Amino acid sequence: MTVAGADRAAASELEGELAFGLELARRAGAVLMDRYERLEQIDYKSARDVVTEADHLSEALIVEAIHARFPADAILAEETGEHRAVAGEAPTSGRGRVWIVDPLDGTVNYANGIPVFCVSIALVIDGVPAVGVILDPTRDESFAAGRDGPATLNGRAILTSDKDKLSDFVISMSLAGRSATSRGRNVRKQIRISRSMGSAALALAYVANGRFDAFVQQGGLSAWDIAAAGLIAERGGARVTSITGGPWFDVASKTRSIGILAAPPLHHGTLLELVHERPRPA
Repeated sequence: MTVAGADRAAASELEGELAFGLELARRAGAVLMDRYERLEQIDYKSARDVVTEADHLSEALIVEAIHARFPADAILAEETGEHRAVAGEAPTSGRGRVWIVDPLDGTVNYANGIPVFCVSIALVIDGVPAVGVILDPTRDESFAAGRDGPATLNGRAILTSDKDKLSDFVISMSLAGRSATSRGRNVRKQIRISRSMGSAALALAYVANGRFDAFVQQGGLSAWDIAAAGLIAERGGARVTSITGGPWFDVASKTRSIGILAAPPLHHGTLLELVHERPRPA
């Protein structure tokens, strides 16, 4: 949902970092599009995950640019891990400034020629997301937010869904663990339909403008999947929590250990209950 008549967000205390993140994401996105459907190498990180030369090239560009512009900042990147700050702080310490980077979220989509993927860049300050940028290079769409301003899409302020009825909701959902199938069925009975995009960061960003009314994922996420998109959804008006209802971001969380729920405040509590509700006997 775009706010009628709203132009680029008002000046932010981190306006320079936000502008830098947007430009850097565009440059990284150009790298991805240059190699889209022309990949020379695909490596297998695990049975279900892959990495391409585009991931590495995009990340190298981003890391080099951050080092050049903000040499005192730490970096946490999906492919190359932790880059300590000049002062010696580890990126996962929760102290100081750390850029959290996913150079290509939706790599399986990308490798298969499915045009649903993005670049994610966030700046976290003292353990709290402060700047977030998600770029979809296939649609030339940049979602962005600073901690003191609105969420934006290509510079225009956006808001989360304002639907009154949960039964009208279209959500991104992935549940795991015991009774996931039954719990998922319980949720689907209460909404219109669920979808899976294959790019968690982009799907979470979509909550900020109501393309998805809510985002639900139980585990499997890492800091670089949510740091930017979670902030964008939150600044768009969503209530964002962990899948258990607590704080949604901890820079020290283990890889693939994070679950998150983002939804308009009116329906967040109901969805949280549905996700954890034990299946009723038939």
